[in-house]
Amino acid sequence: MTREIDRSPAVLSSALAASAAAISAGASALTSTIGLGFGAAGFVLVAIGLARGWRRAVGLGASGLLVGALAGGVLTGAPFLLLPGVIAAVLAWDFGEQAINVGEQLGRAADTAQLEATHAAASTVVGAGAGGLGYAIYLGSSGGQPVTALVFLLLGAVALTSALRA
Repeated sequence: MTREIDRSPAVLSSALAASAAAISAGASALTSTIGLGFGAAGFVLVAIGLARGWRRAVGLGASGLLVGALAGGVLTGAPFLLLPGVIAAVLAWDFGEQAINVGEQLGRAADTAQLEATHAAASTVVGAGAGGLGYAIYLGSSGGQPVTALVFLLLGAVALTSALRA
């Protein structure tokens, strides 16, 4: 008798994705009601996507988190909340995709904790490094420029990251 493999998303990466989504939604909630709305909707979609293994829900949820963080940053001009919100939104998407990939390819019962932790650490270092570099560039060249410049810089970093993953 063969035992069927559970192809649900991996537990550790799912927990990390949900945590990152909560951080992003929380940062957005501190900025504006628009940020709160998009952040909450994004968190719910990421959670549903992780529970069901739906890539589209994780992607849409992460997009909602990103829009919430960006909207809140533009409306309040608070880069110290914009950066964690955007970085956490990208990490929520990345960790969610990793959870679904590991679950589909290796199964939920496989011992993948080291693989998932290594991926999460690398992604977090890259995200924090890109955010820190972007913020340093913003501070060095801002001269009183609005936070919109930082938003466009972050959008460029997100586009570059997406292009490198393709």
